[in-house]
Amino acid sequence: MSGNAPAPNERDLLRIVRGIRDLFEGRSNAFGSFTCELNAASTTVTAPNCGPTSEIFLQAKTANAATEVGNGTIYVSAVGPGSFTVTHANSATASRTFAYRIGG
Repeated sequence: MSGNAPAPNERDLLRIVRGIRDLFEGRSNAFGSFTCELNAASTTVTAPNCGPTSEIFLQAKTANAATEVGNGTIYVSAVGPGSFTVTHANSATASRTFAYRIGG
């Protein structure tokens, strides 16, 4: 994650401007990555910016993750405050790593 998030009570104008510039330059705290749990059918990802109405967008970062996408066995099954759950194949295959972006 990257991005300069000023506190709600921030008074330092330079810090506020830096936060706005970070957004315009594509940096945000709404990005991250995770690796699917081994020998499990789901993985819960802690994401502080996640809310009940958030949209989660996944992108495969490894070949094994791309295979999971190609097989159609991965999807976001639950979204809540501070986390989301991804359901996937129950597999011992390692390195199924995904990047995510949270919208909304």
